[in-house]
Formats: sequence, structure tokens, C-alpha cells
Amino acid sequence: MKQSMTDVAYQILQSGKDAMPFIELWTRVSKELGFNESQFDDNIAQFYTDLSIDGRFFNMPQNNWDLRSRHTFSESVMDTDSIAIDEDSDDEDQDEALDLDEETKEDQEDEE
Repeated sequence: MKQSMTDVAYQILQSGKDAMPFIELWTRVSKELGFNESQFDDNIAQFYTDLSIDGRFFNMPQNNWDLRSRHTFSESVMDTDSIAIDEDSDDEDQDEALDLDEETKEDQEDEE
């Protein structure tokens, strides 16, 4: 049975002791799975997406990847309380856009 790209990546990272740059991990995974050059190019984006959504992996600074199990919870989770959302500016932007649309319609009607 053929393994998934993420299962192979998990085994590679598990056999090592440190995090690995994405391109090095992808190169090793593609070699393990026997990908040719075309498959290497065609599957890289899918592999990155799969790593990103698979809870076993942790994306570190400079696009290094490691196993989440090697890191503390506080290292691997972003505190969303520090994210500021300015909801008022979105409403104002929409109101301004609507006003511009109405002015444009009025100008077009005046021209006719």
C-alpha cells in the first residue's frame, strides 16, 4: 500500500531530531515516493497544504517544519487575543463605496 505524502513526512521528521526546511523535507518525501520531476513540481503545493492542515506538524519560523509533539502548547498556538479587529472601518468603507456608486449612477443619468 502506498503511503500518503504526510505519512512519509511524519516518518522522516520522526527519524530525525530537528526541524527541517520545507524544501528539504519535500525533496526527501518525493524521493521516498519515487516522484519524477513532473510529479515533484505538480505535487509541491498540495504537500504544503496537507502539512498545514495536518495537526501532527508545526510550521516554525523561516518555513521550517517539525512535529508538533516536540513543542509545547504555548509555542505552537497563536494567542488570538492580541489580534485587533477594526470592525468600524469595514462598515465605513462599505458606506463610502455605496455613496460612490450612487454618485456614479446619478452622473450617468444626468448625461442621458
